[in-house]
Amino acid sequence: MKVAVIGSGYVGLVAGACFADTGNTVWCADRDTRKVEALKAGRTPLYEPGLEELLKRGVAEGRLHFTTSTAEAVREAEVIFLAVGTPSLPDGQPDLAPLRAAAEEVARSLKGPAIIVNKSTVPIGMHHQVAGWMRPVAKHPFEVASNPEFLKEGSAVQDFLKPDRIVIGTTEDSVFQRLSELYAPFVRQGNPIVRMDPLSAEVTKYACNAFLAARISFMNELSQLCEATGADIEEVRRGMSGDARIGRHFLYAGVGYGGSCFPKDVQALMHTARAHDVMLGLVAATHQANLRQHIHFVRRVQGVLGQNLDGKTLAVWGLAFKPNTDDMRDAPSITILRALKAAGARIQAFDPVAMDTARTVLGEAIDQYGPKRDDVLQGADALLVLTEWNEFRNPDWDLIKKSLKQPLVFDGRNLYSLAEMASRKVAYFSMGRPTVDS
Repeated sequence: MKVAVIGSGYVGLVAGACFADTGNTVWCADRDTRKVEALKAGRTPLYEPGLEELLKRGVAEGRLHFTTSTAEAVREAEVIFLAVGTPSLPDGQPDLAPLRAAAEEVARSLKGPAIIVNKSTVPIGMHHQVAGWMRPVAKHPFEVASNPEFLKEGSAVQDFLKPDRIVIGTTEDSVFQRLSELYAPFVRQGNPIVRMDPLSAEVTKYACNAFLAARISFMNELSQLCEATGADIEEVRRGMSGDARIGRHFLYAGVGYGGSCFPKDVQALMHTARAHDVMLGLVAATHQANLRQHIHFVRRVQGVLGQNLDGKTLAVWGLAFKPNTDDMRDAPSITILRALKAAGARIQAFDPVAMDTARTVLGEAIDQYGPKRDDVLQGADALLVLTEWNEFRNPDWDLIKKSLKQPLVFDGRNLYSLAEMASRKVAYFSMGRPTVDS
């Protein structure tokens, strides 16, 4: 099948590479000339396990192509995916200007009938809006379908190749049939392709992310209660996850969620609800609880080291919002480190892959970007763990104690056991668990 993907960001790039890997001819369009030249050479501008291998294979075998020209990308395409970014505006609603520009350019470039697929996360009812943008300038018939993505950064390639389900929003039998054929190689083990109307598909995307975000915020709020009472959130989690009605996923306490989906989609859902005079109290509470968790971590650090952190040096492990990605969008580290810096702290930070992105986002809020994990420990008053990278799970504790001014760790991801910290005589503050004194 001949496929075009408009937008070579996170979603578009993964989709294009995976579709090409199953034998389709795929053209990916992006306005960024530097990005396109890098992609043509098989180099990915973002970190995602397994993606670069797919890119190189697709380019080498002539199935995956990149261009800055929308007209070139859609020239022979039967299915055209719109995967441009829809970042949040200050009031929480998505910025639709890039999507509109892409849709109108696609409409002008059509050379024959096509299926237009909204892959971007879009406001509810957007399939009508996209069609409305395209219709005045299109010279060929088209249908607009909704096909939300449910990829997790850090495992996006595997999520695309082996999805839990595929959601296709369309009222047209022929559109559903064609898109089902395109996705058939990914659901050979029987995972469902779920058909629904486009509006329901658009709601489904927001609903899934808001629900998962709510689970995280619930556990984070509960962790504060555990800290106040002396309970252990990890024990609570084990007790909860044994209930089949609840399950074990997204029940880990931490410093809060971040990334390109949860913060943006929760705010967009709240904006849509307000526009329809609907109260989504749980969704709003989810958002506020996440913001409070960032500040709660900052206050824990200040509660031990003092409100005024002048003269204090903090070593930080982890800047990306989660492991296996260099994505810093709405990462908890941003709010936390800016607040600590404002309180006077000197910040020495390391992340396995997000250092370049962090320099762009945080800049001088970080005083030293360490080239290696243990380099940032030297002379610090405490170690802060903000991302649960595997290489942080089994560190050299003797080196940590030797490098720090005092054996003091603030663990925002609950990586270490209380018993081990006690045996090593490390003062240990984690999320929702009893404090360990050195």
